[in-house]
Amino acid sequence: MEYNDLTLRKKAILENSLKISENSSFWEKKNRYFRTEHYRYLNFLVQDGLKILDFGCGKGDLLASLKPSSGIGIDFNPQLIEEANKKYPDLLFIVGDVEDQNVIRSLKGPFDIIILSDIIGELDDIQSFLGMLHQHCTEETRIIVTYYNAIWGPLLKLAEILRLKRPQVEQNWLSASDIRNIVELAGFEVIKQDWRQIIPYRLLGIGSLFNRYIATLPLIRLICLRKYAITRQVQTGKKKTASTTILVPCRNERGNIENALKRIPHFCDDMEIIYVEGHSSDGTLEEIHRVISMYSNYDIKCFSQPAIGKADAVRAGFEVARGDILMILDADLTMPPEDLPKFYEALVSGRGEFINGSRLIYPMEKDAMRLLNQLANWMFSLMFTYLLNQRFTDTLCGTKALYRNQYQKIVVNRSYFGDFDPFGDFDLIFGASKLNLKVVEVPIRYASREYGTSQISRVSHGILLAKMVLFAFKKLKAF
Repeated sequence: MEYNDLTLRKKAILENSLKISENSSFWEKKNRYFRTEHYRYLNFLVQDGLKILDFGCGKGDLLASLKPSSGIGIDFNPQLIEEANKKYPDLLFIVGDVEDQNVIRSLKGPFDIIILSDIIGELDDIQSFLGMLHQHCTEETRIIVTYYNAIWGPLLKLAEILRLKRPQVEQNWLSASDIRNIVELAGFEVIKQDWRQIIPYRLLGIGSLFNRYIATLPLIRLICLRKYAITRQVQTGKKKTASTTILVPCRNERGNIENALKRIPHFCDDMEIIYVEGHSSDGTLEEIHRVISMYSNYDIKCFSQPAIGKADAVRAGFEVARGDILMILDADLTMPPEDLPKFYEALVSGRGEFINGSRLIYPMEKDAMRLLNQLANWMFSLMFTYLLNQRFTDTLCGTKALYRNQYQKIVVNRSYFGDFDPFGDFDLIFGASKLNLKVVEVPIRYASREYGTSQISRVSHGILLAKMVLFAFKKLKAF
């Protein structure tokens, strides 16, 4: 990188960085809490053991904190890069202008995670820079953009004057809509956004209290200092094909077993159907074995779940499933099996990575769901949309679909949430959110039961849902 090749603005940024690094210990001490909270949230977003590229890496502390399997950091302050290489010899740090296409081209990608931590405001051409990153992205790569909230501009300038914040060259002040627009112009899409830190100082614990329990609340979070956008490449390639396992949890559903099989369309060349039976008293297990013997041209398997509850049935079935895609179809058939191809198409086309059915878009059949249940589901959908930072209109629709390799990642990361969900729906939803998967909802027409009775208790399960909201707030917001 030659100094004379830099633009005037880049020269000013470099000179400012060099000046700050002369007194770096002062600024690190001054802004320690603000930086630590930022690192902590990024560690929530990024799993350990990934291949990470960090632009504007500074001394490499953020990259090292993310525990990558391999990591590359780039910064055009040679003093910071020299210190980073000494401090973290297992990682690679490079001196260079992040907007230099030769620098970008020289990197050995692709990467699982690309971090743009507070550098978006210093770039000359954000769209062109993002466009260069495609060469280092796969379908699963996530680009995490962090930037300052524009409404804080005057306060940050005052903080610089008072030496409460390290000085910066004039930033590109961008709104969430600006970021989304530029990202889309560059061929990426925003999966979700978040807002953090309303008080950038600890203040004897007051700052921590506000940031954890107040700053993340609806509306209030819009005035937080830091914004985060998680993005991925727009999927424009040819539609893929994949084998599919359809898991049918069933307890006292004898009258629906054969009908479920007959109504499932043959939407891919390789389909496996697994009935997981839940210790029924109406002869469901015997009916499954009868159906298996009658439909020998289907790949059908049957297992009795080891414990009780739908969550246990889903885990037991997915553990032995062989399909590339995993689907759940509730045996009550209130979700029409004829709609399963829509879930498959949404996955193989790349439009989504976690496909959730929604019963609350179309009008329902008479008596399919009581009014009180509809109102409760609508209320919970608003809560979980806020908690998960992606749109969820129906969290309790039993039909969901995702790739098996993504499910295996959810299993690996399950320890973060623990064994908390008797339904199985939230285990998958929270896990998908933690992995930053793109959620797509498929509207379905919710039908009335033709056999059996609902196994949902409005009172006990309603209380459980309320507990789930509090649990999600603690694990996803106030951590």
